[in-house]
This record gives sequence, structure tokens and C-alpha cells, in this order.
Amino acid sequence: MKVLLSTLFLLVASCGRDLSHGMTLSSSAFPSGAGIPKRHTCDGGDVSPPLSWSGAPAGTRSFALVVDDPDASGFTHWLLVNIPASAASLAEGLRSGTLPTGAAEGANDFGSIGYRGPCPPSGTHRYSHRLYALDVASLSPPPPTKARFEESIKTHVLARAELIGTYRR
Repeated sequence: MKVLLSTLFLLVASCGRDLSHGMTLSSSAFPSGAGIPKRHTCDGGDVSPPLSWSGAPAGTRSFALVVDDPDASGFTHWLLVNIPASAASLAEGLRSGTLPTGAAEGANDFGSIGYRGPCPPSGTHRYSHRLYALDVASLSPPPPTKARFEESIKTHVLARAELIGTYRR
């Protein structure tokens, strides 16, 4: 059911259109489509990768980030909302207390809050890092789960950028 809802959300949200509107997301730790370094996984330091973006559309009032594993039913590794519109990057190794001012984390599917790196049970998995430019300054209260997040942004997405990395244990 979780896979169906996540897939349905992405189809409805995009309606087959390119939602990037010129916004890009990248990491100095790995290029799009390449392997995620061990440091950013459960087999390493479980440290969030550095991320940077550009091309946010006019009217962007905040950003939100979702990191999940589409090969494991959309298993959520990180949910970060209320990133200030003035931000253009996230430093490596963010934890509670080091987040951008005003940003808040939701629950991951490990049953905790904050970043948890790739940890596939078998084979190579893809990890989607999706950044959303939103037309609201904050999601208040911050959504506690990805499902609630997806519901709360339905009418607020101005653009979306995605970075895919892979990992095999």
C-alpha cells in the first residue's frame, strides 16, 4: 500500500511534466547515477552527504528534502522541511542542532528522526534525493512522516530536483 501511495503521489504531482523548472540538485560526494560513498551509509559513518542546488524559481519561500529508496517501497532515510529560501546547500553531516535555522526533521522509516544512510538488505539499490521548492515559508507544524509531508505540499510545489545515488553492501 505504501508503494502504491508513493507512486500515486509522484504521478499526480508530476502529471508527466518536468517539475524541475531549471532547478538542479547535486552533491560533491557523488555524481548523479553513481555510487554513494560508504561514509554516507550504514556501513560507514551514516553521515548525510553535502548537497547543493541552484535555479530555484521566483516565489520560493522554503525548501524541503526527502531521501528515500524506491527499490525498497520508498523506504524513507531522511525528511527535512522548512529549509530557508535563502539556502543553496546543506553541509555534510547535518544532525539536530546543526540544521539551518528554522529547518525541522521528520521521522525516517528506521523509527528515528534525522538522516540514516543507505543500508540495502541485498543487491544494489537506488537512493533518491528530492528537493522541493515550496511557495510557503514553513510547513507548520512540521509533518512527522513522509506521507503527511506529501499531503501537506500537494498545492505548494513550485519545482522539484532529484539526485539519484546507488549503494550495494
